[in-house]
Amino acid sequence: VQLQASGGGLVQAGGSLRLSCAASGRTFSSYAMGWFHQAPGKEREFVAAISRRGSSTYYADSVKGRFTISRDNAKNTVYLQMNSLKPEDTAVYYCAASDGTTGSWYAEDYRHWGQGTQVTVSS
Repeated sequence: VQLQASGGGLVQAGGSLRLSCAASGRTFSSYAMGWFHQAPGKEREFVAAISRRGSSTYYADSVKGRFTISRDNAKNTVYLQMNSLKPEDTAVYYCAASDGTTGSWYAEDYRHWGQGTQVTVSS
């Protein structure tokens, strides 16, 4: 599966962005999906994950209550709605696909990765 992330940009603290990740290739609903981010000089970190059918979602503590992951299997797309953004959310955001059923916190469980989209939150 090929993944294409989009929707990043520059936003002021407290603002919102919605990231999208469009998938092509093998059946999108066969994959659990996740979002990770990587800030300069830091390791890639888990942000959110969603199960194949969208019935289960998981979030890093740092984004709970502010970010929402969702998917539309008919459109082969997964989304990350980001509200109440903070400067510490600044990073490159990556979407990823896992062969697992429910999604995972661990980057090594994801076999396919998109190219990343930059999110910059100004204070």
